[in-house]
Amino acid sequence: QVALVESGGGLVQAGGSLRLSCAASGRTLSTYGMAWFRQAPGKEREFVAHIGWRDNYASYADSVKGRFTISRDNAKNSAYLQMNSLKPEDTAVYFCAAKRSWVRNYEYWGQGTQVTVSS
Repeated sequence: QVALVESGGGLVQAGGSLRLSCAASGRTLSTYGMAWFRQAPGKEREFVAHIGWRDNYASYADSVKGRFTISRDNAKNSAYLQMNSLKPEDTAVYFCAAKRSWVRNYEYWGQGTQVTVSS
């Protein structure tokens, strides 16, 4: 069984930065795509960023392009989300997820970490 554990969330002022981490255990995820999603109060969960396993190709939601960077370290079985120039609208619970490339839906999810951006 795979477990994903997020960390690094917290309270930050607008314009600040945070780095989220996602540590996987139970199986090596070097051949899994890794992603970050977020869910704000009263809203549906939304895609933030994805990174592939083969060439580390990354894709982002338009709302975070140029501000957030997703990365991974297969040796540590971990993924990261560097968030810069944070805005109050980035406030949400951030979730890490993983899936194999040929699977449609994300197979594993973390419990989430709260990010709060004050104005």
